[in-house]
Amino acid sequence: MKLRFHWMLPKGGEGAMKTSRAAARARILATRSKSIGALPDMDGWVPFARGAEKAGIESVLISFSRHEPDPLFVACALGRATPKLKFIVAYRPGLIQPVTFVQQFNTLSTLIEGRVALNIVAGSSTSEQRSYGDFLEHDARYARSEEFLAICHDLWRDHGAVDFHGTYYHVDRGNLHTPFLAPDRTSPEVYISGHSAPAERLAMTQGACWLRVVDTPEKLIPLVAPMRQAGTEVCLRSAVICRPTRQQAVRAAHALLPHHHVGSQKQSVIAKNDSQMYREANSTTDDASWLNRCLWTGLVPHNGPVWIALVGTPQELAETFMEYKRIGVTQFILSGWPELDEATTFGCEVLPLIREMERRQEMAAV
Repeated sequence: MKLRFHWMLPKGGEGAMKTSRAAARARILATRSKSIGALPDMDGWVPFARGAEKAGIESVLISFSRHEPDPLFVACALGRATPKLKFIVAYRPGLIQPVTFVQQFNTLSTLIEGRVALNIVAGSSTSEQRSYGDFLEHDARYARSEEFLAICHDLWRDHGAVDFHGTYYHVDRGNLHTPFLAPDRTSPEVYISGHSAPAERLAMTQGACWLRVVDTPEKLIPLVAPMRQAGTEVCLRSAVICRPTRQQAVRAAHALLPHHHVGSQKQSVIAKNDSQMYREANSTTDDASWLNRCLWTGLVPHNGPVWIALVGTPQELAETFMEYKRIGVTQFILSGWPELDEATTFGCEVLPLIREMERRQEMAAV
């Protein structure tokens, strides 16, 4: 199985930024109130999507939060503007009924030829969940997500009307006439995000792939192995900073560190107080922390866990991705600043090295 590579969709307004620091800063500002990130940015998104497609990126992840447009609509707009690129749409169960959601998701699949997958996020911020009218606690949200996905899968299997009577959902004779349409699937690939035990269980029971933040291969081995034994793929979320020399890559990484308002930025991380992933991030305090030669956590204390970065030359990064493949990781969702520049560099300089390493690996196994 070849490694699969996806990318984060830039926030609104981010694509216009020309330098790494400006683009990274735009990503942070997109989470502020009255940010330009709250508006659809087709002028920035379409060139990025087409460029990512050309670079060999399989899909883009479209995140869900109160700071940005609805990802289902964004996926539809970008899917109509691109011929091959796929979209991983993030969603939080509990905001609408599962039958209504499947109706929307199936409609999206028919409009963009099935080029869509689903990323289930139970929610990381208590305050944001409550702003949507959701007052369930962490573990209860995962229990509800399990019921939500059970109903979704029953509808996608299309074996007749769906009856479901659970703790959080009740459906009597649920039936939809708009199917999920794709050339090679009868239901979408489902990614389950989270670092907690309930997230891991949900990935094994209802997901095709477990999505979590990157860590060292040594720490991930005991987590990846049971997932793969259960038939669940593993996808790692990471930033990537690639430069011709290691010195240039390290300098580019350190240039992203904030100079001002560090305290308030750290508080924004702590505010995500209902998430195992963010609790882990709060223990990261060293701005120059290197977990190994390529894995850098310098931005994590300021901006959160998804800012952990793989840093190095094309050869170093290719070898690192292959090391993750050896422990059972199958997919990656990457980001970088500016997004299109880093995606293009990855596609032109790192991805060919990975494919050659995979080819040699396959030949040696024959």
